[in-house]
Amino acid sequence: MSEILERRLFGPGPSNPYPEATAALGLPLLGHLDPAFLEVMDETCDRLRQVWGTTNVRTLPLSATGSSGMEASFVNTVHPGDVVVVAVNGLFGERMCDVAARCGAEVVRVDHEWGTPVDVQRVLDAHPEPKIIAAVHAETSTGVRSDIADLGADKGDALLVADAVTSIGGIELRADDWGIDVGYAGTQKCLGVAPGLAPFTINERAFERRVERPQSWYLDLGLLGGYVGEAGAKGGGRTYHHTAPVAMIRSLHAGLGRILDEGLETVWARHAEAGQLLQEGLEEMGLILFAEKGHRLPELTTVNVPDGVDAAAVRTYLLERHGIEIGPGAGKYATTVWRIGLMGHNARPDAALLVLAALKDALDQVA
Repeated sequence: MSEILERRLFGPGPSNPYPEATAALGLPLLGHLDPAFLEVMDETCDRLRQVWGTTNVRTLPLSATGSSGMEASFVNTVHPGDVVVVAVNGLFGERMCDVAARCGAEVVRVDHEWGTPVDVQRVLDAHPEPKIIAAVHAETSTGVRSDIADLGADKGDALLVADAVTSIGGIELRADDWGIDVGYAGTQKCLGVAPGLAPFTINERAFERRVERPQSWYLDLGLLGGYVGEAGAKGGGRTYHHTAPVAMIRSLHAGLGRILDEGLETVWARHAEAGQLLQEGLEEMGLILFAEKGHRLPELTTVNVPDGVDAAAVRTYLLERHGIEIGPGAGKYATTVWRIGLMGHNARPDAALLVLAALKDALDQVA
C-alpha cells in the first residue's frame, strides 16, 4: 500500500463536518426489532416525508444504495408490455431505460444532448398513452436540473417516476406538489450521510397499480409495508421482512435532523450561494462550464477540461496535495469534463473558494 493511500485510509484527515451523522454510526447497536430502534425508524420515515415534500405513507429508506431505489421504482410498477417513456439526458436516464427493459417494458427513449435539460414537450409527445414517464431531476453525470414539475402537471394518467439522488436536500424538491408518483434518492449526496440507503417514496395512486408479485422479493413494496409498520400491513402491523441496517438508519435519522433544524429552504439557499460562487469563479479563471446556463445545478458543477490538460493528473494532484476530490466526467466525457460537488456541509462559500484556489494551483503545476 502506498504511503499516500495509507495516510488517506488511516490518517487523521480533516475534521468531521457532520458529527451527528457520523457519531450515530458508532453508537452501540440496537436489535432491528428493538422498540427503541423502531421508534427511530418511524421518526426517520417522517423526516424523509418532510425532505421529500410529501405526505406519502410509504416513504422509507430502502436498505441498499440509491440504485436500489431505481430498481424498486420499476420492478414494482412495470407490468410486462407497459409503455415506459424515459427522458435521457445523461447516464442515469440511460440506466432507467435498462432497468425498465429488464422488467419487460416497451421503452420509448427520448434522447437529449448531454448537458441540456429535459425537453418536457418532447417527452410528453413521445407516446399518446404511456403507463409511466420517467426522468432524472438532477442529472449526476452532467450537472443539469430538469423541470419535473412541468412533467407532473401534464402527465395525464401516466405515473411519474423521478430520480432525485443528487437533488434531495440540495435544491427545491416538492414531490406532492409536482405530481411525482414514485421517487428515489441516495444518502451520500446533499443529505451528507454515508452511502448505503435509498430514500424512497410512492403514493397511493402508484401503489394501487403495483405489480402484485414483482421480480424482486427484496424490493417488493407489498412486503416492505409491514417492515416499516404501515397501517393495514399483513398481520395488522409491523412484520419481519429483512434485518434493517440499524447503524445506517440511525445515521440518516441524525443527518435529516440536522437539515430540518437548519431549515430546508435555508439549506437550499446555502447550496445555491456556494454553487454560484464556484461557477462564477471558474468562469473568471477562463474555464467553460459544461451544463446549459439556466439549468445548472448549484450542488454539482460540470466544467470542460481545457485543451491540452491531463484531466486525470489534475484530479490526482488535487487529491494528494490538497485533499480535494473532484470527479471525472461520465461516458464519452470521462476525460474532457470534471464534476465538482459542493454538497451538504461543503455547500459553503469558504469551500467554494478553497476549491477555486486549489484548482488554480493544480492547473499551474500540472498543465
